[in-house]
Amino acid sequence: MSAASTALLQEPLSRYLRAQGLGGGEPLAITPLTGGQSNPTYKVIAGQRSYVLRTKPQGLLVASAHAIDREHRVMSALQGSSVPVPRMYGYCDDASLIGTPFYLMEFLDGRVLMDQSLPGMQPAERRAIYREMNRVIAALHGVDYSGAGLDSFGKPGNYFLRQINRWTRQCRESTLPFNDAMRRLMDWLPAHVPPDDETTLVHGDFRLDNLVFHASEPRVIGILDWELSTLGHPLADFSYQCMSWRIPPALWRGIAGLDLAALGIPGEAEYVDWYAQATGRDPRAHWEFYMAYNLFRMSAILHSIAQRAADGNAAADDAVETGKKAGPLAELAWECAQRYARSRGAL
Repeated sequence: MSAASTALLQEPLSRYLRAQGLGGGEPLAITPLTGGQSNPTYKVIAGQRSYVLRTKPQGLLVASAHAIDREHRVMSALQGSSVPVPRMYGYCDDASLIGTPFYLMEFLDGRVLMDQSLPGMQPAERRAIYREMNRVIAALHGVDYSGAGLDSFGKPGNYFLRQINRWTRQCRESTLPFNDAMRRLMDWLPAHVPPDDETTLVHGDFRLDNLVFHASEPRVIGILDWELSTLGHPLADFSYQCMSWRIPPALWRGIAGLDLAALGIPGEAEYVDWYAQATGRDPRAHWEFYMAYNLFRMSAILHSIAQRAADGNAAADDAVETGKKAGPLAELAWECAQRYARSRGAL
């Protein structure tokens, strides 16, 4: 959003803050926050107070996307729980106020770590960061979602198949082509969903750069970007984060091929062991299926980002380049699918 556009937010947002008891008559400083591909996000400074403004993008949108109301709902439900989230200050679905629905939340003054190799840290620091990520996702999957008032936040059971169908449908409805690996996965995945089933609260996009760490301690003070959260299978959610061990950094946001031992970063097997010990869930029997599923899902998400770029609705300037990574991720997913099939004696 341009400086001229953010200036248009000044008066209506000031009125909203005053009505909510969150600000006086001081001028607002509104600046975009980087990192998101989906929902435009801004830092709002009102005198001595700072907030985050999260909005839907403007324009024609995919019906199921940009669910900021769900983000607000789940973070509100998790206030005071073992899962760290920012404080919520209000949700507004009146698009006439600033041109689109929005919510306001606490601005967390901490570290957002973008590079999963954690440059500039000592090995012990890196290991502590990874330990903390593992602890937090285990805590998330231990939440009593009924007790938190989230019984209606999603459909319990059959999560993998529902997600596969959702992303397959979204890709097929797009106007952009996708590669042969993606086509094969759309047929293969529904036929190989593991029989085990379980339902917990899932984040849907749990990764390093969606966490805010304390300014100096290896401690998460807030999980952000809950747009894809729902009730789902915890091992789908956990294995999503573990895609990092399969994706080379030259491709996108991965640590595959790095000297993890020298860096102090746990290997994939050790990271999985930590989660299994913390939760009592052992993902290893169907691990390659989970990897195939998540790489397919990520490919579909990036394909949708490319579609938004083509339609002129992308929030991030690098949406076109991000969308180009969908094909290579689908190829990695198909390799995982073949490994899983061999492990089951299906090839």
